[in-house]
Amino acid sequence: MSESTRHSVLASRHRALGSELEDWNGMGTAWSYSSDPCAEHDAVREAAGLFDMSPLKKVYLRGADALKVVDHVITRDMTGIYTGKSVYGAILTAQGTVCDDAIIANNGGDEWLFCHGSGDSMACLQESAEGLNVSIELDDTLHNLSLQGPKALALLNRFCSTDLNSLAYFHHQAVELFGHACRISRTGYSGERGYEILVDEACAGSIWDSLLTEGAAEGVLPCSFTALDKVRIEAGLLFYGYDMTTEHTPWEVGLGFTVNRNKGEFRGKQAALAAELSPKILPAGLVIDHNDSLAGGEVLKLNGAEVGVVNSPCWSHRMNKSLALGHVSPEVAAPGTELTAVAEDGTEYKAKVSEMPFYDPQKVRTHAG
Repeated sequence: MSESTRHSVLASRHRALGSELEDWNGMGTAWSYSSDPCAEHDAVREAAGLFDMSPLKKVYLRGADALKVVDHVITRDMTGIYTGKSVYGAILTAQGTVCDDAIIANNGGDEWLFCHGSGDSMACLQESAEGLNVSIELDDTLHNLSLQGPKALALLNRFCSTDLNSLAYFHHQAVELFGHACRISRTGYSGERGYEILVDEACAGSIWDSLLTEGAAEGVLPCSFTALDKVRIEAGLLFYGYDMTTEHTPWEVGLGFTVNRNKGEFRGKQAALAAELSPKILPAGLVIDHNDSLAGGEVLKLNGAEVGVVNSPCWSHRMNKSLALGHVSPEVAAPGTELTAVAEDGTEYKAKVSEMPFYDPQKVRTHAG
């Protein structure tokens, strides 16, 4: 296991909850607690779950040319992203393949916050910024507490300086929470209405403790990345490094909706557009005939021929199904197609291609209000 070089101020709290703080993205991460991840899963769907998402990298871009940089580095048209709004998109290589994904928020005053995972975004940002008037700063003092679930709004509103009812999806606002200055963003990775609290490390522990204390009676729980995997797979949300890599164009992993083809030049634009009509694979939701989670990496076959791979599996006790996100050949991507998943030891499982997302397909819960 690699040694973490980045650290969350919540590390001692995670250890007290049973986490061994496995490394992800250079930071010790609560992949599991001593609590049951199924109970954590229930909290997200029925009350609210609190995640420490600080392992995501938060990068500030400041200066007169900050907009030029963010507009060039991502597939979305950033010129229409006004102060208080954010957007999700793909970061591409020069060859038009996916090297990361990110959420970029316009904080106003020539300041943008770029939040990403384990891909090559920093190198891409620096490349796009060459010769321009912009500063680029990774800020690990900025922590990200993510409160996800149907009771998140009411809990936050009890202690927030601003009524969050009017905060629209993918919008954010500077507020005070429990008397601490922070920025609250209506975003998340759960398939539920949720909020991310971006706060300095000096206040992160206090807000974490207060949310769990005040929300305990309503079933709010601290949640691990194991639970996060369950809810994000149900919601059909991708994880860079598993569901998308530099081997894939945005069209091959379901990120075509993030490509604004009519905007100006952006990284990998011509290569990505040239590849649109010839995807080698397509994303697929899979329901497995199994009473547990697959391990991941199983080969998908049809009539003995290899046609895909399982990327992100989970067991959903709430749906009573073994689910997975995978990649399949375009000719077998239609929902209802029956395949065979073959494990490394040769064990075979029936797998059926399903519509995605598995949970709340109309996205009523995330987009409510």
